[in-house]
Amino acid sequence: MKRKDLEDLGLEKEAVDKIMGWNGADIEAEKAKVKTVEGERDNYKSQLDTATAELNKLKDMKPEEMQATITKLQQDLKDKDSEYAAKEADRIFQNTLKEAIKAAGGRNEKAVMALLDLDTLKESKDQSADIKKALDAAKESDSYLFGADEPFFNPVGPTNDKGGNGNDMGSLASIRAAMGLPAAKKGE
Repeated sequence: MKRKDLEDLGLEKEAVDKIMGWNGADIEAEKAKVKTVEGERDNYKSQLDTATAELNKLKDMKPEEMQATITKLQQDLKDKDSEYAAKEADRIFQNTLKEAIKAAGGRNEKAVMALLDLDTLKESKDQSADIKKALDAAKESDSYLFGADEPFFNPVGPTNDKGGNGNDMGSLASIRAAMGLPAAKKGE
């Protein structure tokens, strides 16, 4: 789905933005599923390659040597399973953290992650709650890394505008609007 296609249908910009946001969320969810499946596939392929190589070695072995090799192979498979589980847990943690940063309005994922104690968050029992607390603390201390929550109601126009009446009310009106003050009355 492309933005231009939706705009060609005559949809308003706000509707197009909302639809594209939903579509982006769906795409990211599917990408996460694909990464999980690819990781599992790579793990199984690695196990198969290891098993095939070791079976070829077993062809000419004596029974005692085979038993030792089988024990070693079983341990190797357990180690690979543990390694895969650790990688998968890390990937899930990273995705959770990135989604939380995005939801908190983070402007730069890497900069926000640098502020967090990732090791403590990984080992946490309730990761999502602890990530939220850590992001709230980061927002408090380094708010410039996060988008502003308040809308920008008073955009400032050019300050050199005379307003057409020669007394520089256009500039003053822009400055007053930027400061959040009400418009000046004649004679002020």
